[in-house]
Amino acid sequence: MWFRNLHLYRLHGAQAALALKAFEKALAAQAYRPLGGSEARRIGWCPPAGRAGTQLCHEANAQRLLTAVRQERLLPAGVVREEVEERAEALEADEGRKLRRQERLTLKEQVYEELLPQAFVRSTRIDLWWDTRRGLIGINTSSRKRAEEVLDLLRETLGSLRVTPLATNTLPMRAMTTWLGDPGTRPAEMEIGDTVELKAKGDDGVIRGRQLDLDSDEIHSHLECGRQASKLALGVESMIRFVLHDDLTIKSIRFDDAVIDEAAQQDDGDDPVARLEADFTIMTHVLGVTVDTLLQWLGGEAQADADFPSAA
Repeated sequence: MWFRNLHLYRLHGAQAALALKAFEKALAAQAYRPLGGSEARRIGWCPPAGRAGTQLCHEANAQRLLTAVRQERLLPAGVVREEVEERAEALEADEGRKLRRQERLTLKEQVYEELLPQAFVRSTRIDLWWDTRRGLIGINTSSRKRAEEVLDLLRETLGSLRVTPLATNTLPMRAMTTWLGDPGTRPAEMEIGDTVELKAKGDDGVIRGRQLDLDSDEIHSHLECGRQASKLALGVESMIRFVLHDDLTIKSIRFDDAVIDEAAQQDDGDDPVARLEADFTIMTHVLGVTVDTLLQWLGGEAQADADFPSAA
């Protein structure tokens, strides 16, 4: 359950005040159900504890945990294309003419509909953390597209959801480049890791490095040539390490051993639901402090445009 990635969103409006009982009822209306034979994809809510639980939302200390299940059928385009070609050749031979473009498109649709129920199904679980005290939503996925799909599901569940991606007054790329080039600008509790991505303003490509000394002359030479840091491994001392991206996405999260040990010492009575809630409570405390710290490092949170659309 420990998050590995985090897409962060600022919540606007009154949804955070929705009572847990009413919220559970709304979630149940959008609960996950298996794909039908002709459906290509589907997303819905499931219990975060899996088979061990029935609750669709776990709440502790104003922190809520939701889990979405996304299912999709995997039908490779090459398989469809090959079947279409075989059928098109057979029809053209029987009728002694070339099929028109529209006829081929119709044939492709028929092939897709016939093969879809036979396709393999891939299921993906995506966890959502809702900090109702901070008015913050974090989604555990490496893909911005998948995060937006979960937000769409939450929006449909609640009827409306006004959110914007979390933004800061200082652009992450500018701050990361400054921290990398001048150690004296780094906050006292900041730890610099060993992973970086440097981008040039022109078409000179991207330089990626892992397990590097980021204070080396080589890195400084790239910065002096005008490259900027688009990804940088950072950490908050004794709490967490992660890679910060230039869009404020946090990836490759690793919690400090002391945090994991604290969670392991919690008495859960061998109850998987109690274990989940204990881990979630400790994890969200660390993530909340990390977000607050990151906002401080980046000059505070930028104010969202008052005229952003309600379905943002």
